[in-house]
Amino acid sequence: MQPERPRPVSIFREFLDSEASGGIVLMVAAALALIVANSPLAEGYFAALHAYAGPLSVSHWINDGLMAVFFLLVGLEIKREVLDGQLSTWPRRMLPGIAAAGGMIVPALVYVAINRNNAEVLSGWAIPTATDIAFALGVLSLLGNRVPAALKVFLTALAIIDDLGAVIIIAVFYTSGLSLAYLGAAFAVIAVLIVLNRMGVLSLVPYILLGVLLWVLVLKSGVHATLAGVALALTVPLRVSPGIAHDLEHSPLHRLEHALHKVVPFVIIPIFGFANAGVSLTGLTPAALLEPLTLGVAAGLVVGKLVGVFGASALAIRLKLADMPANAGWSHLVGISLLCGVGFTMSLFIGLLAFGDNQALQDAVKVGILAGSFVAAILGAGVLLASPKPGREEEL
Repeated sequence: MQPERPRPVSIFREFLDSEASGGIVLMVAAALALIVANSPLAEGYFAALHAYAGPLSVSHWINDGLMAVFFLLVGLEIKREVLDGQLSTWPRRMLPGIAAAGGMIVPALVYVAINRNNAEVLSGWAIPTATDIAFALGVLSLLGNRVPAALKVFLTALAIIDDLGAVIIIAVFYTSGLSLAYLGAAFAVIAVLIVLNRMGVLSLVPYILLGVLLWVLVLKSGVHATLAGVALALTVPLRVSPGIAHDLEHSPLHRLEHALHKVVPFVIIPIFGFANAGVSLTGLTPAALLEPLTLGVAAGLVVGKLVGVFGASALAIRLKLADMPANAGWSHLVGISLLCGVGFTMSLFIGLLAFGDNQALQDAVKVGILAGSFVAAILGAGVLLASPKPGREEEL
């Protein structure tokens, strides 16, 4: 009898593994940034970020260029999950979709409530609405089998929907000074990409070349350049050649996604984290943490995400609009809701868009994000460790 051949690792499992490991790498990068920014190397660190390489500063190349690749991967993941994955049917979308909506609305309300008397910082309302999937899954991976597998799928689906919401927020609320000529040219390139898709062009080369052109046009149009990555992703085909069996792993979308799944979590996101998490803590006092801007971000991430995600999920489950994730209980859901408050990457990114010209406000936002994400991660991990082992149900 021949030994059973090992099954290939699924795309979704590779995604979870790469994101979880990438989250740990991101934690290290963020810690290094804080150490460097508060060491004798700080002057060189900040000078290097503001140095120009061609038409853009190093910081802009990272935040507008490398992050466009991150958004490309986000777009690919959203498209794949909606068409051929965990979000491909309405029953699968219901719980993470409702949870994501609550997890974006309530943190924004918490932030606005705390900063209602300061019109200067109200534009940062979207900062605590984001969930960092890499960081959150990184924490989950450290907990091992204490967390039901269905909760990891739930968190991943929620974070993907959350990313979609963040993309929409950036496009609608953080775009200004539009150039209609460049924007029109960008739409023309998108139209060509759609035509290539409809014609069945499966080579990635024309999509990538046109994607670079699209990035340049979007950068000059006034829309944030990273959205070019999402637009490109939505035009990449999820189909295979007629001669190949219906194995979507060979589709252009999956091939590009696989190519980026190591580069983004292990290279691009750590570089972004290292470049943007560095904030000088000199003179930081406990009172500074209670400044409305910092407190609004931190409270939005910790309290807002807990109330929003758990409250919306519990309501949906009680009203029988969705089912509790398999083998999970209410305390597991509380722990996951807290982990959603780890808002590092996207929160930092939105903070840069909201207060790009004000370094003092940026630093206050970074302190709030770091503090809120740290507290959310610790509390979430603690609740999950204290929860019953998977399989035992709890009553609410």
